[in-house]
Amino acid sequence: MPDKDQNVQHFLDLIRQSRRGKFKIYIGMSAGVGKTFRMLQEAKTLLRNGVDVKIGYVETHKRKETEELMEGLPVIPRRKLFYKGKELEEMDMQAILNLHPEVVIVDELAHTNIEGSKNEKRWQDVMEILNAGINVISAINIQHIESLNKEVKAITGVDVAERVPDKVLKEADEVVNIDLTADELVTRLKEGKIYTADKIEISLKNFFQSEKILQLRELALKEVASQVERKIETELPRGAHLRQERFLGCISSNHEIATKVIRKTARLATYYHSKWFVLYVQTAKEAGDKIGLAEQRHLINNFKLATELGAELLRVKHDNIAKGIIQIAEEHAITTICIGKPHLTLFNVILSTAVFNQLLTKLSASDIDVVILS
Repeated sequence: MPDKDQNVQHFLDLIRQSRRGKFKIYIGMSAGVGKTFRMLQEAKTLLRNGVDVKIGYVETHKRKETEELMEGLPVIPRRKLFYKGKELEEMDMQAILNLHPEVVIVDELAHTNIEGSKNEKRWQDVMEILNAGINVISAINIQHIESLNKEVKAITGVDVAERVPDKVLKEADEVVNIDLTADELVTRLKEGKIYTADKIEISLKNFFQSEKILQLRELALKEVASQVERKIETELPRGAHLRQERFLGCISSNHEIATKVIRKTARLATYYHSKWFVLYVQTAKEAGDKIGLAEQRHLINNFKLATELGAELLRVKHDNIAKGIIQIAEEHAITTICIGKPHLTLFNVILSTAVFNQLLTKLSASDIDVVILS
């Protein structure tokens, strides 16, 4: 019976997937690169080709060229509501669902909805619209992507509050990077095509510096590249593409060493644009009531660091660390295991077990590499 139930559920999932709308996201390194402009150009082209496309929400920021493109496009009126004594406008998700256009344009994916709306975030509205079978074209800047938030903050000094979980980008059928050189972006700013005249000088001194733009541009390019690789990995038949790297950083309760393993595994994963995991195998000796408070705190801090750097965190209870690593590596199709140098606690524990040869044999047979990090 369980197998039969699983088969039925799988079939239902396929049906829902086929009914779900297609999702396209334009990504930019910053405001002003032309995401909204490109979406509206695409809407015009779709309209000319007889597609029922409507504007669900677009913010023109009073940019002349963007406002001109809006002319002739069917717009779904915004929902008006009062909040703290002011009349505000919000995207009307229910009207979109009722009208059920073939394609809807929804700008500013990271937007926080006005209090009292059905969903807290616009990306949640978009998920509902997609599930109703409506195709969505949307846009986002990289500083609003959850896993890139800290990197963007390090570059710009700005902590962006409105963020979109990475899982939303993984739902996209197509991700397109709107790329401009630093010089082109600065020129657009000086020409008044991004902000009004009173904001240009202060923007040039802060966010729109060439060095910052170059770093943000690199982040945007890497993000789109990783999305393309993910799509290849999930959609092409097994064996039809090159091996996709998946890194597993193995840590112990040793704070300093674990931190180094996490950071170096993160850099390797970033270089290969690959998915990565951090694994902590908890033995009976490191149970919650036996490990010291300092070690517990260090572990929690390292778990937090791993998550912030984009890792998927894995914790398993196993009295044999080597077997625990093998089990996780097989379950998650790991291609490279990263551990500390031989004098480290984790490595010594592995060496001291009788299954170390079994670990090496197993990894060799399954074509998994082991990287010893300095």
